[in-house]
Amino acid sequence: MKRKLTELASWLGASGQLLEGITVTGATIDSRNIQEGELFIPFRGEHANGHVYVRSAIENGAVAALWLADEPNPPEDIPLIFVEDAEIALQQLARSYREQLTCKVIGVTGSNGKTSTKDLLASVLGAKFEVRKTEGNFNNELGMPLTILSLEEDTEVAVLEMGMSGFGEISFLSKLAKPDIAIITNIGEAHMQDLGSREGIAKAKFEIIDGLSSSGVFYYDGDEPLLTTLVDLHPDLDAHAFGYGGACDVLAKDIKVTEQGSQFTVQGQIEGQFVIPVYGEHQVKNALAAMLVAKKLGMTDEAIRSALLNAVLTPMRMQPVTAKSGALFINDAYNAAPTSLRAALTFIGQTELRNDKWVVLGDMLELGQDERHFHESVADQLANLELKGIALYGPRMHWLYDELLARKTSVELIWTENDYAPIVEKLLGSINDQSIILLKGSRGMALENVLKGVLETEA
Repeated sequence: MKRKLTELASWLGASGQLLEGITVTGATIDSRNIQEGELFIPFRGEHANGHVYVRSAIENGAVAALWLADEPNPPEDIPLIFVEDAEIALQQLARSYREQLTCKVIGVTGSNGKTSTKDLLASVLGAKFEVRKTEGNFNNELGMPLTILSLEEDTEVAVLEMGMSGFGEISFLSKLAKPDIAIITNIGEAHMQDLGSREGIAKAKFEIIDGLSSSGVFYYDGDEPLLTTLVDLHPDLDAHAFGYGGACDVLAKDIKVTEQGSQFTVQGQIEGQFVIPVYGEHQVKNALAAMLVAKKLGMTDEAIRSALLNAVLTPMRMQPVTAKSGALFINDAYNAAPTSLRAALTFIGQTELRNDKWVVLGDMLELGQDERHFHESVADQLANLELKGIALYGPRMHWLYDELLARKTSVELIWTENDYAPIVEKLLGSINDQSIILLKGSRGMALENVLKGVLETEA
């Protein structure tokens, strides 16, 4: 974004001081990470007041700041725009800038796979277009406006991830972003405690169509009946399904795990054999969404095939890491919910990359009143896997531990509530170049520390 400060004030319908002759090149709410030319937006909360950092933000490269109208003693020597509410002002700036952008906007939501799909989209489309994407977890009512304001003028495609915890949030983000293309990756159980049921989760995610342009296109998981039902209620929606079932517009079959990643055959609107450099059937489904969008935007099947081979995903999404011992870790520790955990365990069960198989599982969070059932039920799938060992971490995983003990499981089994060391020690004494180890848990469990412990000890 490169706009005069006076124009920003006009967008906000706000007055200010020392506005003339200043160009703003972005916005930030973090005074510690100022980029030259940015507008600093101070927030005021119970425990901190961002106005305290306005002067240091200017000293670090910001060219101006917002200032709440009821905040006393505004500095007279700093360019300021006076607003009533910092959050609303940030969102209005993004809304106004979005209206001036000419790029295609792709909105992505779903219970699992949002970030991987975003990364696959950016990698594939980046072979032909100037692409920008949501960085990190900037996918909420504050992060998305900052992402929009960070888009450069030459952006041809913007891939915006949309997260939520309750009803109305995706609708707000969709209306702010006004996507030309909307994607729902899947419906799982994350946020069950806030939305009550998978039906509620599907309804909340489906809000992504609320801001979809009148000529927009919607892509969704065609293997999810809850989404199919919602699509049927909107006959005018230009909707296309991806998945494994015969009713999908594009479907994947014959999925095989190779040293390169996941190889699969695609039928429907796109045809042929493809490979992605990441493991897991669920990642193949994410790739189908990216392929449909690329096809819609004019890329050939061959161009899509080539771009997928070089796709780069955010770390800790079925990320292969080889230890000094030769053991292969599959680091899928960024997050976990029952749906994504089942998918990761399916991969471990089917893979022939290594014969000596371990799983390290951490608590699944935000599952509401049924969280004990969700943890205990993992035992059913584990019972059908040929595993060497199971390591469990976190207080909720004790439910699964007890369930496995009751079933008299024959595999090596360890549980620890809050200490990674026993799991690291167990792995170091057990794994070798024939071992494959899955790490899977919610973000709050930080299971990557198990991998870190192994790698540091081996070094």
